[in-house]
Amino acid sequence: MNQDEQEIQTTVTEDASGNGAMMTGQEPKKEKKQKKKKSGFGKGFAVGAITMAVVCGVVFWATNGLGLLSARTSGNLLSSSTQQKIESLASYIQSNYYEDVDTETLEEGLYAGLFDNLDVYSQYYTEEEAKELFDTSVSGTYCGIGASLQQDDATKTVTILHVYDGSPAQESGLQEGDVIISADSYDASSMDLTEFVSHIRGEEGSQVHLVIARSGESENLEFDITRKNLVLPTVTSQMLENNTGYIRVTEFTEHTAEQFEEALNSLQGDGMTALIVDLRSNPGGMLTSVCTMLDDILPKGLLVYTEDRNGKREDYNSTDDKSLDLPLAVLVNGYSASASEIFAGAIQDRKAGTIIGTTTYGKGVVQSILSLKDGSAFKITTSRYFTPSGTCIQGIGITPDEELEYEFTGPEDASYSVEYDNQIQKALEVLQQQK
Repeated sequence: MNQDEQEIQTTVTEDASGNGAMMTGQEPKKEKKQKKKKSGFGKGFAVGAITMAVVCGVVFWATNGLGLLSARTSGNLLSSSTQQKIESLASYIQSNYYEDVDTETLEEGLYAGLFDNLDVYSQYYTEEEAKELFDTSVSGTYCGIGASLQQDDATKTVTILHVYDGSPAQESGLQEGDVIISADSYDASSMDLTEFVSHIRGEEGSQVHLVIARSGESENLEFDITRKNLVLPTVTSQMLENNTGYIRVTEFTEHTAEQFEEALNSLQGDGMTALIVDLRSNPGGMLTSVCTMLDDILPKGLLVYTEDRNGKREDYNSTDDKSLDLPLAVLVNGYSASASEIFAGAIQDRKAGTIIGTTTYGKGVVQSILSLKDGSAFKITTSRYFTPSGTCIQGIGITPDEELEYEFTGPEDASYSVEYDNQIQKALEVLQQQK
């Protein structure tokens, strides 16, 4: 496996870009469209029936030019009649569209159009979009407000999935579950998430004006938030009762495995006797990160494998270097996708822990991103991935060993706390029985 090149996409950090941060989770072309799942994971976590913004498995490649787009296709796409039709349409647009349209804009539209009738993951990127893609998705750094977003496929409603600690979003009072109506007067439901987040992002020190709908509020709320350069923490941890360690992972970026190992070592140093890994509402991330984390937990063996259209298989394995011989529980929900499902699937199939929560999202396809000589790039679905037992969870998800809907058990006016989280409390109960 080329670990330096294999990626599974990260989430859309508001102004982020999931694959660089971008698309919603659906199945490959010609497969039945996946139903969106609902989750009760609220009161401090995201709520609502929304699909993941950018949870795609991604393989990053580079090429020296556009030659790879030569005539290695099953038919002659640009026949004389096709070219004539394109020229006629372009000419009519340039003559009759109510605003001026330059040739470059139309050309970019043609390239983008090639991917429009594939699945929702496949996409063309202009040079500017490609730069954002590579700068943001791997490093987990960007200039924005510090929140990750989701968008509903059907309604285009944009909801805040997570607000990062110490971010401008948190300091301004944004909350998980808030619905973003507009950003600087750009209507969130009038465009896809990739375009909308570009209006939330901007230069450091500049402001973005957000209009928010919040549950329990009769009127919309308005926020002026100052953008900031951010490196987002993706791992938090604490010691719970009975020396049970708790690690929450919000996404899998370049820095996540390192942060996870630091948290794991710290908890072990404090006498941890069991571990809860919380992957609820984690939409995915880098394959290298999730495999490194699994390697810290599991002994030598298969973690996940991929297969392309020709049946070519590639295995990803853990080593004998390190493993965790402690009772383990993994929390998931309907927004746990892609790399989160790889983690949960490996733990479940290898019988290394107990999966608790609700059925995961069902994102089981991998994309390749290719960078072209002119600076543009494109992403295309190239394979499916399978759990160690040979299960492809695309459109199905992973069924927990202990199925339990989230419920906030605290007083109505109380803020979120692990003691009021019934899924965490169930994990503590299960782990106590296994000690």
